[in-house]
Amino acid sequence: MNSSAADTALAAQTVSLYQASKKIYPRSVTGRFITWRWAFVWLTQAVFYGLPWLMWNDRQALLFELGTRRFYIFGLVFYPQDFIYLTALLLVSAYSLFLFTAVAGRLWCGYACPQTVYTEIFMWVERKIEGDRAARMKLDDGAWTGGKLARKAAKHGAWAGIALWTGFTFVGYFTPIRTLAAEAMAFGFSAWETFWVLFYGFATYGNAGFMREQVCKYMCPYARFQSAMFDKDTLIITYDAERGEPRGSRSKKADATQLGLGACVDCGLCVQVCPTGIDIRKGLQYECIGCAACVDVCDGVMDKMNYPRGLVRYDTQNGLQQHLSRAQLLRRVLRPRVLVYTTVLVLICAGVATSIALRTPFRVDIVRDRASLARVVDDGFVENVYRLQVMNATEAAQSYTVAADGLPGLALPAPVLFTLGPAEARWVTLSLRVPPETAASAQPGAHEIHFTVERQAAPGDGPRAVREKSTFVLPR
Repeated sequence: MNSSAADTALAAQTVSLYQASKKIYPRSVTGRFITWRWAFVWLTQAVFYGLPWLMWNDRQALLFELGTRRFYIFGLVFYPQDFIYLTALLLVSAYSLFLFTAVAGRLWCGYACPQTVYTEIFMWVERKIEGDRAARMKLDDGAWTGGKLARKAAKHGAWAGIALWTGFTFVGYFTPIRTLAAEAMAFGFSAWETFWVLFYGFATYGNAGFMREQVCKYMCPYARFQSAMFDKDTLIITYDAERGEPRGSRSKKADATQLGLGACVDCGLCVQVCPTGIDIRKGLQYECIGCAACVDVCDGVMDKMNYPRGLVRYDTQNGLQQHLSRAQLLRRVLRPRVLVYTTVLVLICAGVATSIALRTPFRVDIVRDRASLARVVDDGFVENVYRLQVMNATEAAQSYTVAADGLPGLALPAPVLFTLGPAEARWVTLSLRVPPETAASAQPGAHEIHFTVERQAAPGDGPRAVREKSTFVLPR
């Protein structure tokens, strides 16, 4: 083989490791499932944008103050020491996702995932300004004119406005949103507030405006590990190939049986409305987010052709293969993995609810004074110094007393009584002493003791106490 032939053969074998993605222009669709999707768009955004403005006990109902390390969730006040509840929340979220996916597939992705919701909002803006699918394709393929520039500028301006308002609302969960609004009016954002508003706004603008299906297909891990939670009784978007094949176009008056054709008219609308650009007729694919846009548009075509609906529908693999009725599908929901997920989820939720209901309305941390482990004071008493951090987890002023036990004669030099304001945390320095006879009879070194911090009784409420362990050091 000569050199030219070898080069030609080598060139023929070259495979590109990167394939540029083709822009997807989803077609608008109407139907019962798109109505449900928009209902969830309104619901999720009403919650996200509205919660920061909701007041509770003269403060923001949902507020995570990182500076003061206090987290307000309606009537509850949490501190960083309550991290266990965040862990429990993550476990509840994980098992809820496992359970929901095992039963209903990727309905979360199709209806309530923030990526889906904001993509739907941005596409609605795009359709209102640039037109539907054909108009947008024509606009993008055409030359740059004044009209095209005006439409593009209007679209991106609207996208930027939504994105910045989203970033502002996000920061409003960490900085009181009314304060944030006043700062915005006076152009007085701090550096960090400016950064996070722009960062979250840019993420919304980029993900919903440009990346769209790329986030679902390549960035979201859920699409990759969903197969581990699927089985043949999981609800998915399915194409009934037995009924639809062989596909082919025909007139509305034609008899499909005489033509040897199935119910699918091969119009391609199911591909045109898909936000991830897949062909559902090729079977279950990881890119499918379960949004049912293809179901709505196919049902519309079936209505026009006077065919029964359901050529593309929500179904299970077993349901499709075994022609199961809705009642039979429902009976298969309670299968082992669903029961395990449900049991674990109920136990975790019950444990968290019980823990929150029974938790002591204040927290105590004890730190020894490491500068002086022990010292001998007047009359031979041995003294240790401690710092107690007491955190009031209620929104009312509370008074506390401190006591200690663990060694004979262990006592405070003077009674300790102090008051904390609503959700206030304070460091209290105090000392403990033991008499000379205890110091003489006990072994030198560290001895276990206990502090008891007690909340004074409120009207109609009994006292609550926290008991924490520490050590008392006796010198040699």
